[in-house]
Amino acid sequence: MSERTREWAPGHSLDIRATVGHLRRGSGDPAFVYGRDGSVWRAVHTPDGPGTLAVGFDGTTVTGRAWGAGAAWLLDQMPDFLGAQDDPSALTPRDHVVERLVRQSDGLRMGRTDRVWEALVPAILEQKVVGTEAWRAWRYLLRRYGERAPGPVPDTMRVPPPQPTWAQIPSWEWHRSGIEPVRMRTIRGATSMDVERHPDRLRLLRGVGRWTEAETRARAVGDTDVVNVGDYHIPSLVGQALIGEPVDDDGMLELLEPYAGQRQRIIRMIELHGPRPQRRGPRMTVRDYRDF
Repeated sequence: MSERTREWAPGHSLDIRATVGHLRRGSGDPAFVYGRDGSVWRAVHTPDGPGTLAVGFDGTTVTGRAWGAGAAWLLDQMPDFLGAQDDPSALTPRDHVVERLVRQSDGLRMGRTDRVWEALVPAILEQKVVGTEAWRAWRYLLRRYGERAPGPVPDTMRVPPPQPTWAQIPSWEWHRSGIEPVRMRTIRGATSMDVERHPDRLRLLRGVGRWTEAETRARAVGDTDVVNVGDYHIPSLVGQALIGEPVDDDGMLELLEPYAGQRQRIIRMIELHGPRPQRRGPRMTVRDYRDF
């Protein structure tokens, strides 16, 4: 299969892993792999079809290599994927804590994938469960219904299925993946909307609330302001970083209010570099609906 290439000089500091690492759904994600040379490999179902993009950075120039029907689209979109449209200077620190986070996060850009469906499905899978449970289902469904990623990739790398395919997955396969009927119905129902054209209407979908919308928009359209209300960990992380103690959703929104327009950026910086609060309560358990 032929390889296409593109070089792009961002003209600013760029930490590729910090910028796109939140797209990986666990260490065994079939659609996202870290290369031994520091490159990032991602399989995508583009508007032109399946494709694989490999991105490397030498400190000056980004080199992208792509394969498959979607290769040209992936290379055209690569700068936006790496945050070319982002403006970190839009965040004005108001205290020494955020100033430190900004310094530590040099190279972080709020990129966008421009693939809403591929951000929405795993966000729904992660609703109200631990990541391990959701990532197990993501691996199963991609290996079962995703096609092999094009290019010189591991045999286990898969392109996420296109939106119509998800509506055709039979109920027993959802059960085998470990997903209960509620999340299955949410994903099936979401196939009725052209989410690529309407990323601002996700909450019209049954079962999609503020948390799922935030998780999706932060990745797909590079929304710098959405807040992950309802997350099991993020309010505590934000509170611990900004005032030294955990807070709830309301407390998080109050702390982030001075940074309206840049609240998701603050959250990303805290996830990368903020302190971790001491665990005092019970951890969420990993459920397995395959045994039910």
